[in-house]
Amino acid sequence: MRGSGAIGRIAAVVALVVAVIAVVMLIGGNGEDYEVTAEFENASQLVGGEIVVVGGVRAGSVKEIELGPNGQALVTFTVDEEYAPLRRGTTVTIRSPSLSSIAARQVQLTLPPDSEAGEEIESGGQLTQSETVSEVDLDQVFNTLDPDTIKDFKHVIQGFEISYDGIGKQANRGLKYLNPFLSTSRRLFSELTADESALENLLVDTSQLSGALAQRSPEITALIANLDLMMNAIGDRKERLATAVSLLPEFMREANTTFVNLRAALDDLDPLVSAAKPAAERLRPFLAELRAAAADAVPTLRDTQKIIKRKGADNDLVELTRLQVPLRDVAVGGGAPDCGSDPTSTSELAAVSDDDYEQGAFGESACALTNSLPQLSALRAYSPDIAAWFDGYSHPAYIDALGGMARIAATFNAFTPSVNGLPLINILDLPNLLDQVLSETEFEAAITTGAIARCPGANERPVDDLDPSDDSVPFTENGALTDGVPPDCDPSITVPGE
Repeated sequence: MRGSGAIGRIAAVVALVVAVIAVVMLIGGNGEDYEVTAEFENASQLVGGEIVVVGGVRAGSVKEIELGPNGQALVTFTVDEEYAPLRRGTTVTIRSPSLSSIAARQVQLTLPPDSEAGEEIESGGQLTQSETVSEVDLDQVFNTLDPDTIKDFKHVIQGFEISYDGIGKQANRGLKYLNPFLSTSRRLFSELTADESALENLLVDTSQLSGALAQRSPEITALIANLDLMMNAIGDRKERLATAVSLLPEFMREANTTFVNLRAALDDLDPLVSAAKPAAERLRPFLAELRAAAADAVPTLRDTQKIIKRKGADNDLVELTRLQVPLRDVAVGGGAPDCGSDPTSTSELAAVSDDDYEQGAFGESACALTNSLPQLSALRAYSPDIAAWFDGYSHPAYIDALGGMARIAATFNAFTPSVNGLPLINILDLPNLLDQVLSETEFEAAITTGAIARCPGANERPVDDLDPSDDSVPFTENGALTDGVPPDCDPSITVPGE
């Protein structure tokens, strides 16, 4: 019995040893883990034991952290057999698992695609610093900011707190749709960082723009205040705005048709543009001179602006234009003038010559000219006599060194009254004037008196003085002036001496 018990114990021990060896072979393989050492600029608060992930899946752990000969951090980590061995092109990054993690870190492996993968990295191999990325802590970002910027950033955070106060649920629903924006922003920043010089120029220009805006903060404040007033005004007219928006689709459809037709019109304009190119070259000197002329015309235009519109009452062209309306009402009146149907009727002339002036200045003037036609037509025939009467007074007054004086001179011509063929009055022989007047009776017989009804042209001679039948003078308008209608005339009254 003792022998059989010893044999059983030996068999149990052997079985246990075999089981242990099997477990070791299954778990440890050959007993050596695949591990790689990566050089980092800094260890980013790694302490050892952190997990290594590939695509978010655990793939190993950090084994050891050492200081390199040049001050770099040497991080040795293991990689599971599923992902081993690593190949050149792999990027090792130290990251935080979440924003809430202050000291927690993990090592992330980014494996290259098969088409870009290089040679295999043997166990115990090393990744250079160009193949690693250290964690950038938030405090490092904040340390790059100056105190004023940090102060303003605190105000921004406090402003966010005020903005989201009481609307946390709505903000969470909005943040749910933030992922597309973030992914798009990631692609945008990837493109920006692809060209570092262009990004640097952008940042420098943005800094200069921010400085320029800061120098004009009062104007920007006024602009924002005016925009606020404008938006409030738009909000007050939301019904009209809604109506305008509802009409916008129809407008856009019509505009689309117009733009389509415009495209064809632009094609038709191509020959015109081609033909205008030589003329455009010739216009260049003219436009250069026109630019100088335009600069010289600025004062003129400024003065013209003052003429058109100036502060004060009744002192510019705009107000003068407004005064044209009452002036028009005074000039035009109530419309077409009523001048009566019979200009010879005294009652009708009295009716149209009232004092209300409803016909306006133009209407009253038109009626005055229309109703004066009979008088003008009567005076027209006597115009030669009136002109001759005024012409008979030649230079009646003079001004000399002694003062003013007046002279009256009588003019006698070939038709001066005569006796026996001799002039009744000889102004050249005044001493013998009385001798030539034989008697008062003969003198009175030689002149004509009572000639108060002369016809027009009675002082003229007939066209044919030798033809007794010539009745060209005086002018009687075929007897119309001798019918007794005032003013009538007597054709028998003619010049003496016939």
